[in-house]
Amino acid sequence: MSVYLRRLGYSTTTANTIAKARDHLKRHAGRFAAVVLDAGMADEGLDELALGLLEADANLRLVISSGYPVEMGILRSAAPGRVEFLHKPFSPEMLVGALRRMLGPEEKEV
Repeated sequence: MSVYLRRLGYSTTTANTIAKARDHLKRHAGRFAAVVLDAGMADEGLDELALGLLEADANLRLVISSGYPVEMGILRSAAPGRVEFLHKPFSPEMLVGALRRMLGPEEKEV
């Protein structure tokens, strides 16, 4: 997905653990427009993780993906317009569509 997004002009950073992602987000606060999060990576509850990320950066948007149903009601009501869900498997085009719905066509830092 990162390679595909880069081909479309997005700047991407990847992390293979939540701890690494949090550390990177903290060290580069305010730099990222969106985080694409695999719900399976959430060591803690998904709601707590997502809300913590959203509270840490008032401009951050989240795309949460999972192959299983995920209850998004709490997140969508707590952060309207800042959270999208993509059910796996999804295409690269579906990911770009989710990003564009939240960020608009011009934002390119994810």
